[in-house]
Amino acid sequence: MARKAKAERAEGADAAANPGRLKQIALTYKMTRKADPLIGLVIAAVGAVTFGVFLGIGFWIGYPIYLGILGFLLAFLSMAIVFGRRAERAAFGQMEGQPGAAAAVLQNIGRGWTTTPAVAMNRNQDVVHRAVGRAGIVLVAEGNPNRLKTLLAAEKKKMSRVVMDVPVHDIVVGTDEGQVPLKKVRTTMLKLPRVLSGPQVTATNDRLRALGDLLSNMPLPKGPMPKGMRMPRGGPKTR
Repeated sequence: MARKAKAERAEGADAAANPGRLKQIALTYKMTRKADPLIGLVIAAVGAVTFGVFLGIGFWIGYPIYLGILGFLLAFLSMAIVFGRRAERAAFGQMEGQPGAAAAVLQNIGRGWTTTPAVAMNRNQDVVHRAVGRAGIVLVAEGNPNRLKTLLAAEKKKMSRVVMDVPVHDIVVGTDEGQVPLKKVRTTMLKLPRVLSGPQVTATNDRLRALGDLLSNMPLPKGPMPKGMRMPRGGPKTR
């Protein structure tokens, strides 16, 4: 009886979850269609072409039923992949130019990357995010390009104390020359050559985490700083 009740509860949970998933997909489609009006036609065309190709091959080799079933499954998969990519592109297009948009991209870059948003920032809301993966360290900056040069240089100098042997790449998000559009940040990072092993990535993350703890835990005097007192070298810097 206990197993039967447990199974019924599980079935009820799945039934309740399915409408939620369908509603979420429908909402995503509506939002995507606002930025990409042709998404419905594109998805339908991809499905029809994929199914038609496999069905045609099935008639040609004498197995239309088997190839038709396979074509139907692959057509559904192709439609899902195309829908996901175009929905992601539309979402990035809506986030373009908004503060913190690059951090949202990094959080969804996929497995193998450890991201830390806003490792450097100034009062003008220019910000640098950090991602660590098999390609090394990638600093993704968004804001005013001229001010970002200073932020990137300061962050590289800080990291060089503990990760001198790890390659560091920097990406400035934007649409001007030499910059990378928001929708291409993920692709650009995934194209970087993989030069680190898994243990090296872990060690790099540990070193950077220790560096952050060292700076955050450095003792500072309470109250106004006495006249003539100097900050120790390597102390925290105002971002």
